[in-house]
Amino acid sequence: MLTFCLALLVSFVVTMLVVKFSHLHEGLTADTDLSGAQKFHTRPVPRIGGLGIALGAISGIAVLYFREAVQFHDYVILLCAAVPAFAAGFAEDLTKQVSARSRLLATMTAAALAVWLLDVRVVRIDVGLIDSVLAVYAVSFAVTIFAVAGLANAVNIIDGFNGLAAIVTTTMFISLAYVGYHTGDTLVLSCSLIMAGAILGFFLWNFPAGLIFLGDGGAYFIGFILAELAIILAMRNPAVSAWYPVLMFIYPLFETLFSIYRKKILRGMSPGVPDGVHLHMLVYKRLMRWAVGSKDERHRLRRNSLTSPYLWFLSMLAVLPATLFWNHGVVLASCVLAFVITYVWLYWSIVRFKAPRWLIVKKSRHH
Repeated sequence: MLTFCLALLVSFVVTMLVVKFSHLHEGLTADTDLSGAQKFHTRPVPRIGGLGIALGAISGIAVLYFREAVQFHDYVILLCAAVPAFAAGFAEDLTKQVSARSRLLATMTAAALAVWLLDVRVVRIDVGLIDSVLAVYAVSFAVTIFAVAGLANAVNIIDGFNGLAAIVTTTMFISLAYVGYHTGDTLVLSCSLIMAGAILGFFLWNFPAGLIFLGDGGAYFIGFILAELAIILAMRNPAVSAWYPVLMFIYPLFETLFSIYRKKILRGMSPGVPDGVHLHMLVYKRLMRWAVGSKDERHRLRRNSLTSPYLWFLSMLAVLPATLFWNHGVVLASCVLAFVITYVWLYWSIVRFKAPRWLIVKKSRHH
């Protein structure tokens, strides 16, 4: 727990300093675009929350070193491999000129480094025929690169409201720590606790007031580490079902896949073009606007923060059963199917203004 506490403290302090002195660097670090399709804040806000998280993660190196932990070497290498993913995202946070394709390629490079340095690869999905194909190194390598970059991009996509991505990914790291503990995988256990602490240190400044945003650097860094730890866990521990990470990550992954389908197939547009109809945006526009309808800045901030708990709950519908049944493949696969059906039903219900009554918050009197 020392690594968790130190990472939380370092992340908290660094993020506090970024927020406190934002007036000195807001020309470089602030998100000043208030009119984009995916913009719901009301004032310029620093978007370099990933800095505190990255430094919090690095602080874990000191504890593991002085404890002479066996996982120290692999942990350092994993953080080194993450550098391209974080650097590309952080550069976008500062310059606003790094394309989505460049960030994706940088994350693929990071994944390739992890394969080279740690031999972290997807080697099974617990389906006989496909597993035999994954036995071919080139196939395993390609699938790994695609999977890691895909999850990192998915985390970035769900990072739309105060606290949303932070809590969703924190619960995932806690789940990984739990399974890592039960399988005796010290690298997964230690790294997951460090990352959970680092994210929570940022979260305390991000939610509910939205004083700082995660940014692309933070989202890609978190997504990369999540993907790598999940692959390591399944690769090193045959008792862990390959469906465990699929179910745990199904919310951001299916959000991404559904978004591609919705844009490319239904609307005939490029999947890379931002739009305002992701599920979390619909919750904000169609459910929260009824709860707090004023355009006042204070009420818009409240709507923003009230949106995240809906998606925290949705994500937990996958993370919780994944954690409980991490070694039961049939149960996990069934839960994946159930989640997909639930997501599609919920999405189309909200789109058609037929959201279940229990989802709709009563309208505030203060508007």
